[in-house]
Amino acid sequence: MDHTPAPVSLASARALPFTPGRSAEVFVDGDLEVRFAVRPTNGPQVPHRRDELYFVASGSGRYRVEDRLTDIGPGDLLFCAANIAHGFEDISEDFSVWVLFYGPAKPPQPR
Repeated sequence: MDHTPAPVSLASARALPFTPGRSAEVFVDGDLEVRFAVRPTNGPQVPHRRDELYFVASGSGRYRVEDRLTDIGPGDLLFCAANIAHGFEDISEDFSVWVLFYGPAKPPQPR
C-alpha cells in the first residue's frame, strides 16, 4: 500500500456490506488482509490456509481452537495458526471481531 488509509471506526466497520456469517473486507496490502465480522459463524469454521488474528470488538462468546475452549470478550486478542480447526461458540447478539489474515498461504498439513 502506498498510502495510509483513513481510520475505520467500529460504526463504519459495522456498516460495511457483508454476507451473514462472513467477514467484510476493510483493506488488503500485500499479504495482510484486514476484515470485520459482525456475528461470524457460530460453530466450526473451515480451517484457513493463512495465520489469523482476531480482536474482539464487542460482545462475548467462547473461542474454540481444536479441543481448547476459552471465554472471550471485548479487547481480547485471539490467534489461530493456518490449517487449524477453530471457531466461535455461544456468541452474543452484539458479537463482532476484527479479523487479520497475514503471511503466505500454507499447504494443508497431513493428519
